[in-house]
Amino acid sequence: MNKIRPKTFISSSAHPVYNLKLGLICLSSLLFSASYNMLIPELPAYLTTMGGAKYIGFIISLFTLTAGLSRPFSGKLTDTIGRLPVMIFGTIVCVLCGMLYPMANTVLGFLLLRLFHGFSTGFKPTATSAYVADITPAKSWGAAIGMQSLFYSTGMAIGPAVGSFIKMNYTYDVLFYASSICAFMSMLVILNMKETLQPKQKFKWALLRINRNEIIATEVLPAAFVVLLVYSSFGVILTLIPDWTAYLGIANKGMFFIVFTVSSLLVRFVAGKASDYYGRKIVIIIGLVVLVIAMLLLGLATSVMLFISGAILYGIAMGVLSPSLNAWTIDMSLKHARGKAVATMYIALEAGIGLGALFSGWYYQSRIDNIPEVMYSIGGIAFIALGYMLLKHRK
Repeated sequence: MNKIRPKTFISSSAHPVYNLKLGLICLSSLLFSASYNMLIPELPAYLTTMGGAKYIGFIISLFTLTAGLSRPFSGKLTDTIGRLPVMIFGTIVCVLCGMLYPMANTVLGFLLLRLFHGFSTGFKPTATSAYVADITPAKSWGAAIGMQSLFYSTGMAIGPAVGSFIKMNYTYDVLFYASSICAFMSMLVILNMKETLQPKQKFKWALLRINRNEIIATEVLPAAFVVLLVYSSFGVILTLIPDWTAYLGIANKGMFFIVFTVSSLLVRFVAGKASDYYGRKIVIIIGLVVLVIAMLLLGLATSVMLFISGAILYGIAMGVLSPSLNAWTIDMSLKHARGKAVATMYIALEAGIGLGALFSGWYYQSRIDNIPEVMYSIGGIAFIALGYMLLKHRK
């Protein structure tokens, strides 16, 4: 009987850190991120027009629920059939959803579509992170992931701003179709790229059977725990910031995301390189300190100036934490199960976003006075993450 060859990967040492492959992945990440983020500022108002104001918290939580549940499958498929097929599947979901939103004319139909839309981020980012690690020398993972996440975050800034502009000047349908076109362009960028997983398997339905030991990569649980706590803040931001923005008299609901992402962009690349040089833990600790301060400031933001200041600090915090946590995850991962490790981190990420969105939606109840209390609570959760990292660093 023939022996099964172990998985091998295209040697990353043969490539410089910044190369055409990384450039295409970065461009695809920007377009993909923009495609679904351009909807976020306008979806609460869209759901309200259908009589679903009390379900605003589900806009994000349903999306992240499916994303989280799909991670074990995307991780396994990333490690078996290859990185590119998984990335392409994720973008196809975004293309389809953009075309289907105009047909979702009921609250139930809309919420079901949000549930389906979550498959997009359940698949593409998992395979993208594994692909970046494959084509980059291990000593430069922080810098490469920082660059890729920089472009992803740029999409997070451009998307909401463009989405709000489209809605202010056109219609919801135009917004949804623009999202679909953006996702399609993201797919075109990577269609002819070379697969890095060798040898790879052909897809078969049996690969969708997940064993208990294929769900979680236990070796990366420390990073996943911190990711869970950190990204609960992002669920709150996505759910409450549009209404907080309107309350402060800012017309473009994407303004927070522009400021947050611009400040994030200024530090992401530097933070990734710093984590390569000084170590992941110390950089993560610095990011958590800034995150605690940012959430407290956003809770106090009764003026536009304080609001913008909070957005700047939140962007700096996430710009420091995102590439460092990603690189820390890959540091602890096993090479043959890199997809599962990244999937584990994203399960924690989606759980954090979903829980943050559910909690904030449940507590908010369309009462502006409740928003500061939610921000302070999430600041407390970030403080718990800080305490955990200080203990890890001391050990």
